[in-house]
Amino acid sequence: MSAQIVDLAEFRTQRLSALAAQASPMCESAPHAEEAPAAPFQFWTGSSGNRYVHSIYNLFECPPVDEANYILVKRHRDGQRTVLSIGRVNHTSGNVNLANIRQRAAEMGANEVHVHLLAGSTGASLEIESDLRKSLVIA
Repeated sequence: MSAQIVDLAEFRTQRLSALAAQASPMCESAPHAEEAPAAPFQFWTGSSGNRYVHSIYNLFECPPVDEANYILVKRHRDGQRTVLSIGRVNHTSGNVNLANIRQRAAEMGANEVHVHLLAGSTGASLEIESDLRKSLVIA
């Protein structure tokens, strides 16, 4: 029996690259979004041209999240998506962050939460939030 050491960061990068390669052309409802069919990810493009991968969750299935960027989305029956809010959470408790996201989503009528967890630092998270706010049209 042998063991193999797996570099999780490298595995994640390869997985995200594979999903990005499968991404379809930009959605009509969100001109700066690219969606990979049958994948729980959405790529949102900021005004800088940088693309940010977001995990997509139903409002009630979103897990507790540590420091993260999020986009609250109203997904319509025809599959079109409308961006309702762009923000970030940075409380030390993932459950508090989730409660804040759910409260804001409920107030705005969102039924999807798109979460970006790869910022790396508070400064990078602030830059991503600003980049996406400049690029995406909020309903």
